Amino acid sequence: MNTQTIKHSGAIGKKGVLDWILIRASALIITLYALYIFSFLIFSDINYENWFAFFSSPFTKVFTLITLVCILCHAWIGLWQVLTDYIKSFAVRFLLQVLVVFVLAVYVLYGVTVLWSV
Repeated sequence: MNTQTIKHSGAIGKKGVLDWILIRASALIITLYALYIFSFLIFSDINYENWFAFFSSPFTKVFTLITLVCILCHAWIGLWQVLTDYIKSFAVRFLLQVLVVFVLAVYVLYGVTVLWSV
């Protein structure tokens, strides 16, 4: 792999290094969020009141929102790389990328709607 390949390999940034950093950072945040949720599930009595109180707290709402954005970023970079590696037809790849963006946007919008309705 030469410098030109690395220079033009980014899905979000112009350089593959930015994508690499975003994948690692988003994976870290997703992992921390999973630990946060698991700790709630393990150490608290699970009932509607506790669940509602947990997701009503501003910290949980903001952390969940940040995690949703990280999932969107992580999924987009990963799927972009898979599509560009394995789908050679430009038209098919473009159509699939548009579909992926649409689905990810719907997921995040739905997540935000559910999150802020609590």
